[in-house]
Amino acid sequence: MHEMSLAEGILQVIDDAAREQGFSRVRVVRLEIGQLSAVEVEALRFCFDAVTRASLAEGARLQIDSVPGAGWCMMCSKTVPLPALYEACPHCGGYQIQPTAGTEMRVKELEVD
Repeated sequence: MHEMSLAEGILQVIDDAAREQGFSRVRVVRLEIGQLSAVEVEALRFCFDAVTRASLAEGARLQIDSVPGAGWCMMCSKTVPLPALYEACPHCGGYQIQPTAGTEMRVKELEVD
Protein backbone atom coordinates (compact mmCIF):
# COMPACT_ATOMS: atom_id res chain seq x y z
CA MET A 1 0.00 0.00 0.00
CA HIS A 2 1.81 3.11 -1.20
CA GLU A 3 -0.70 5.35 0.59
CA MET A 4 1.27 4.85 3.82
CA SER A 5 4.42 6.31 2.27
CA LEU A 6 2.32 9.14 0.79
CA ALA A 7 0.89 9.90 4.25
CA GLU A 8 4.41 9.90 5.72
CA GLY A 9 5.48 12.30 2.97
CA ILE A 10 2.58 14.62 3.79
CA LEU A 11 3.60 14.59 7.45
CA GLN A 12 7.18 15.47 6.44
CA VAL A 13 5.88 18.45 4.43
CA ILE A 14 3.89 19.55 7.49
CA ASP A 15 6.89 19.16 9.83
CA ASP A 16 9.13 21.12 7.44
CA ALA A 17 6.55 23.92 7.16
CA ALA A 18 6.14 24.03 10.95
CA ARG A 19 9.91 24.48 11.41
CA GLU A 20 10.02 27.24 8.81
CA GLN A 21 6.86 29.08 9.86
CA GLY A 22 6.68 28.35 13.58
CA PHE A 23 3.17 26.95 13.96
CA SER A 24 2.34 24.35 16.58
CA ARG A 25 -0.87 22.70 15.39
CA VAL A 26 -2.50 21.80 12.10
CA ARG A 27 -6.28 21.85 11.85
CA VAL A 28 -6.83 21.20 8.13
CA VAL A 29 -4.64 19.75 5.41
CA ARG A 30 -5.92 20.50 1.92
CA LEU A 31 -4.65 18.19 -0.82
CA GLU A 32 -5.08 18.11 -4.56
CA ILE A 33 -5.18 14.56 -5.86
CA GLY A 34 -5.41 13.83 -9.55
CA GLN A 35 -8.00 11.42 -10.88
CA LEU A 36 -5.20 9.52 -12.65
CA SER A 37 -2.78 9.42 -9.70
CA ALA A 38 -3.67 5.88 -8.53
CA VAL A 39 -4.20 7.10 -4.96
CA GLU A 40 -6.93 5.34 -3.01
CA VAL A 41 -8.41 8.26 -1.09
CA GLU A 42 -9.97 6.25 1.75
CA ALA A 43 -6.73 4.30 2.26
CA LEU A 44 -4.83 7.60 2.34
CA ARG A 45 -7.23 8.96 4.97
CA PHE A 46 -6.69 5.87 7.12
CA CYS A 47 -2.91 6.05 6.76
CA PHE A 48 -2.86 9.80 7.45
CA ASP A 49 -4.75 9.26 10.71
CA ALA A 50 -2.25 6.56 11.68
CA VAL A 51 0.95 8.49 10.90
CA THR A 52 -0.21 11.75 12.47
CA ARG A 53 -0.85 10.28 15.93
CA ALA A 54 1.21 12.14 18.54
CA SER A 55 2.23 14.77 15.97
CA LEU A 56 1.27 18.39 15.47
CA ALA A 57 -1.20 17.18 12.83
CA GLU A 58 -3.03 14.72 15.10
CA GLY A 59 -6.76 15.12 14.54
CA ALA A 60 -6.30 17.33 11.49
CA ARG A 61 -9.04 17.14 8.88
CA LEU A 62 -7.92 15.98 5.47
CA GLN A 63 -9.71 17.95 2.74
CA ILE A 64 -9.21 16.46 -0.71
CA ASP A 65 -9.86 18.30 -3.95
CA SER A 66 -10.02 16.03 -6.98
CA VAL A 67 -8.23 17.14 -10.16
CA PRO A 68 -9.81 15.73 -13.34
CA GLY A 69 -7.66 13.87 -15.80
CA ALA A 70 -6.77 15.37 -19.16
CA GLY A 71 -4.40 14.47 -21.94
CA TRP A 72 -3.01 15.54 -25.27
CA CYS A 73 -3.85 13.22 -28.16
CA MET A 74 -0.89 12.73 -30.47
CA MET A 75 -3.13 11.52 -33.28
CA CYS A 76 -5.53 14.48 -33.53
CA SER A 77 -3.51 17.10 -31.60
CA LYS A 78 -6.32 17.93 -29.18
CA THR A 79 -6.45 18.23 -25.42
CA VAL A 80 -9.12 15.82 -24.23
CA PRO A 81 -10.70 14.77 -20.93
CA LEU A 82 -9.11 11.56 -19.69
CA PRO A 83 -11.18 9.73 -17.08
CA ALA A 84 -8.65 6.86 -16.85
CA LEU A 85 -5.20 6.06 -18.18
CA TYR A 86 -5.13 4.11 -21.45
CA GLU A 87 -8.56 5.34 -22.54
CA ALA A 88 -9.23 6.09 -26.20
CA CYS A 89 -9.42 9.66 -27.44
CA PRO A 90 -13.07 10.71 -27.57
CA HIS A 91 -12.42 12.60 -30.84
CA CYS A 92 -10.42 10.20 -33.01
CA GLY A 93 -10.42 6.91 -31.07
CA GLY A 94 -6.62 6.81 -30.88
CA TYR A 95 -4.75 5.52 -27.86
CA GLN A 96 -1.65 7.70 -28.05
CA ILE A 97 -2.64 10.14 -25.30
CA GLN A 98 -0.06 11.87 -23.12
CA PRO A 99 -1.54 12.75 -19.70
CA THR A 100 -1.29 16.49 -18.99
CA ALA A 101 -3.40 16.78 -15.82
CA GLY A 102 -4.73 14.54 -13.11
CA THR A 103 -1.57 12.60 -12.26
CA GLU A 104 -0.44 14.89 -9.43
CA MET A 105 -0.81 14.88 -5.68
CA ARG A 106 0.22 17.92 -3.66
CA VAL A 107 -0.31 19.66 -0.36
CA LYS A 108 -2.20 22.74 -1.43
CA GLU A 109 -2.87 24.47 1.90
CA LEU A 110 -2.51 24.07 5.66
CA GLU A 111 -4.82 25.65 8.20
CA VAL A 112 -2.73 26.08 11.34
CA ASP A 113 -2.56 27.59 14.83
